[in-house]
Amino acid sequence: MRSRPAYLSADERREVTVETVIDLAAEQNPADITTGAIAKRMGVTQGALFRHFSSKDAILQAVMEWLSEHLLARIDEATSAATSSLAALEAAFMAHIEFITKHPGVPRMLFGELQRTEQTEAKRMTQTLIQRYSKRLGRFIAEGKERGELVATLDDKAAVTLFIGMIQGLVMQSLIAGDVKRIRASAPGVFVLYRRAVEAMK
Repeated sequence: MRSRPAYLSADERREVTVETVIDLAAEQNPADITTGAIAKRMGVTQGALFRHFSSKDAILQAVMEWLSEHLLARIDEATSAATSSLAALEAAFMAHIEFITKHPGVPRMLFGELQRTEQTEAKRMTQTLIQRYSKRLGRFIAEGKERGELVATLDDKAAVTLFIGMIQGLVMQSLIAGDVKRIRASAPGVFVLYRRAVEAMK
């Protein structure tokens, strides 16, 4: 459990709540996380928790907002210095892998929201995140085709789907093995296979 200062501002308390939910999601099914469990992990009462959030759904929305902001910022930072589209794709892939390794509860939260049968605000935010993420990947792929780096006949949407699918597959393998660090070890070899599939022959 992370140590916290005795006094936190409202914004800091909200961020700590988000981090707590993500930590709990790494340990259990996100759907089973209760406000009581969140408050207990934080060392506060449920009443104190609800001074900052109107409901559990509001907490989940804050989690998705944090997740979207931090993941996309990490991807943008990692790809900003890339000198080619393939380098940008690899940087994005490895940055995403590192993000998951640091926050193993993240993919569980995403999967959990997408599996909801009802259309909640948190689910809508998750869908929007994936759309924004896919748009970034699509841009790298389109630019790569224009520059002759990637196969000219490459199906852009299929290439994006495969990219995201590789990360999902690595997450599933880590869940089966019960070892999130396995993702980092397997990721480079997986990207090599992707590169061979999309890179133009020289």
